[in-house]
Amino acid sequence: MRTLHRTLGPWLLAALLGLAGCVRTWETGGSSVPAPALSQVAPEVQQALAPTGVLRVGVYLGSPTSWVRDARTGASHGVAFELGHALGLALGVPVQVVSYPRVAEVIEGLKRAEVDMTFTNATASRAKDVDFTPPLIQLELGVLVPANSRIQSFADVDRAGVRLGVSQGSSSQGVLGQRLKLARLVPVASLEVAQQQLQRGELDAFATNKAILFELSEQVPGSQVLKDRWGLENLAIAIPKGREAGRAYLNDFAQARVREGDVKRMSERAGLRGLAQNP
Repeated sequence: MRTLHRTLGPWLLAALLGLAGCVRTWETGGSSVPAPALSQVAPEVQQALAPTGVLRVGVYLGSPTSWVRDARTGASHGVAFELGHALGLALGVPVQVVSYPRVAEVIEGLKRAEVDMTFTNATASRAKDVDFTPPLIQLELGVLVPANSRIQSFADVDRAGVRLGVSQGSSSQGVLGQRLKLARLVPVASLEVAQQQLQRGELDAFATNKAILFELSEQVPGSQVLKDRWGLENLAIAIPKGREAGRAYLNDFAQARVREGDVKRMSERAGLRGLAQNP
């Protein structure tokens, strides 16, 4: 199920959340969206990147690289969330945040042109279906284990009887499905489901990038993120295929956000952990 959030103005971030007939609103709780200092946007660029006149930003809840909510204040953060608002501001168009249960559905939304951008792992497989800017950040891939686990490193995962959770349709599922020989991969529908299965003892571990794992560990008492890593993710802005008129502008926008420290500040506001130490 997708959830739609419409920005009412460049600095007022409000949303309509329609679930089971309920309508809710939220705001960012004071996190300012950077005003990109780029040249005036040509009409063909605006049309390419926001063809409906609204920039639709695809996110999924629970990942600091995408969208998280402060448990105390309710404020929304996340690199995809804030980059989307910054790009909408630069293009001079309103923003609509479209949330999905998991990242694979965000990618499908891009492929179907239901959304106009997101921020995610730029894999060769995904590059066949969507276009990416150069990477903006690099994250470690790791494993979360519940309390009193016998798994102490990634080398301990690939054993008979180990049930390793992965997000359904994720790049982790694809990579580990080829790499592991004995462990059983268990695709899960959402991070909330992963939390529940870890707590009930239905999973022996869960694998994804460490930014998500550290968030998830706070919801599973006694769990820990293992120190080693089994790979790296290169995260970039993704857009649907066929929007060549906006590619050069988007690349300049992305590089400016890194150069001016905006991505670093977005990451800090979202509590992003697990950045690669030697990217």
